[in-house]
Amino acid sequence: MTSTQNKILGHDEIQHKIKRIAYQIYETFVEEDEIIIAGIAKGGLDFAKKLQQTFNEIADIKTTICEVVIDKQNPLAPISTSLDKTAYQNKAIVLADDVLNTGGTLIYGVKHFLNVPLKKFKTVVLVDRNHKKYPIKADFKGISLSTSLQEHVEVVFEENNDAVFLH
Repeated sequence: MTSTQNKILGHDEIQHKIKRIAYQIYETFVEEDEIIIAGIAKGGLDFAKKLQQTFNEIADIKTTICEVVIDKQNPLAPISTSLDKTAYQNKAIVLADDVLNTGGTLIYGVKHFLNVPLKKFKTVVLVDRNHKKYPIKADFKGISLSTSLQEHVEVVFEENNDAVFLH
């Protein structure tokens, strides 16, 4: 386990941010019958599932999780999703990732979904590091951190022990 001196957010703070984001998503998509919450594999998918759980506690809109697999070393490689394109065509989508660093992963994820006609599309991250290399922003975010390029943000999702660390 990482030392607590580098902990930026603890479990309760993360839960609070997820609940606030869930309400923001509900306000944005209140007219929809269904929302696809697409989580970028690993941390983004874990974040998407937590977001879905909290969203379902406050809203009666149907939610479906979609895993988005992006090769971060080769983002131009084909992106795969756990749902067929027809499952999210003409639907409302929220693309989720745990950390927005350079924006590369998020922008390639957005590009993938733009190949299909959508009803509404938004992005969400738990941590926005403000080091954009690409012109992308998160529509919803838990926290913005001004960090140096040498620092690393680690998001840990563990049962009742979620945390964000800065290394």
